[in-house]
Amino acid sequence: MATLTRRRARFHELAVAEVRPLTAESIEVTFAVPPELQDEYDYRPGQYVALRARVDGHEVRRSYSICRPPVRGSIAVGIKRDLGGLFSVWAHENLEPGDRIDVMSPEGGFTSNLPDLAHAHLVGIAAGSGITPMMSVAASVLSSSPTARFTLVYTNRSTQDVMFLEELADLKDRYPARLALHHVLSREQRAAPLLSGRIDAEKLEAILDHVVQPDSVTEWFLCGPFELVALCRDTLERRGVPASSIRFELFTTDADGPRVDRGRPVEARPGDEMYTVDFTLDGLSSTARSPVAANEPILDAALRVRGDVPFACAGGVCGTCRARVVEGAVRMTQNFALEPDELERGYVLTCQSHPTTERVVVDYDV
Repeated sequence: MATLTRRRARFHELAVAEVRPLTAESIEVTFAVPPELQDEYDYRPGQYVALRARVDGHEVRRSYSICRPPVRGSIAVGIKRDLGGLFSVWAHENLEPGDRIDVMSPEGGFTSNLPDLAHAHLVGIAAGSGITPMMSVAASVLSSSPTARFTLVYTNRSTQDVMFLEELADLKDRYPARLALHHVLSREQRAAPLLSGRIDAEKLEAILDHVVQPDSVTEWFLCGPFELVALCRDTLERRGVPASSIRFELFTTDADGPRVDRGRPVEARPGDEMYTVDFTLDGLSSTARSPVAANEPILDAALRVRGDVPFACAGGVCGTCRARVVEGAVRMTQNFALEPDELERGYVLTCQSHPTTERVVVDYDV
């Protein structure tokens, strides 16, 4: 699978080429990428883009995984409508072909680290809209090597909730011997009891005993809500699977998305103790000041100075706001995006990082 040079993600306005229903509550949105931007939108299977729009008078950003194998000239994402979701409801009710919307260039590390896919066996465990990056990963793996295998365990409430149902069936028809597809339905009885009901600790152990033997797997991909991903990671590690062989990505509901008031003014009173945040972005240095009592993350302080500071989910999940601490120290409240080696090299998620020294210097360009 191709390796792309890491670059800082940037927004560009793209036209909506197609909006296609997947289920009653999910759509696939395809964007046309003009020739002059195609290099910016090269991506590896499993990566995501952030979409930016003004909804109810506020700028709102949401991250969505790319659901198609890499193709020059287009990029597609799956959007599931979340109950009370600000962006997803707006997208379902308003987006149509011809509309233009800001789309960030691809980011993310939910990609294969294998240098060679020959005879590799990759396994994906996905729930609900967690299938979107798996579609790109599975199709690319199977087409890249005639000896590679992919096993997918995909859990939903019922058949009508399964996103990309026809596409998965087509993929199975195309690679019948190398794709193993297992639908687990929590609210619909299946012929095999193992594939009925919610995936809890007991069921996961049974799946690993009878459906997917960990000893046969080269690399794992986990995508879904925190509880399922954490259960799978912990179980696999207890069974001796090295953490380096497990790729994972969390999805958050649109209703739990980032606040729309990031970068808001913060009033400092005379005599307030202050933090100083110096940061470099696109070769330019800037300085932000933040009251200690405000307890705001570095991202919020930086956005008051420069509106182009990169971020997407603002929840510690996507990694778009990644920067390296050059001087000073921070406390990171949560991290679901950075790998241990990145943490050792001083990288942090600025949306989750709070200064613990009077001055902090971070570099977004490294």
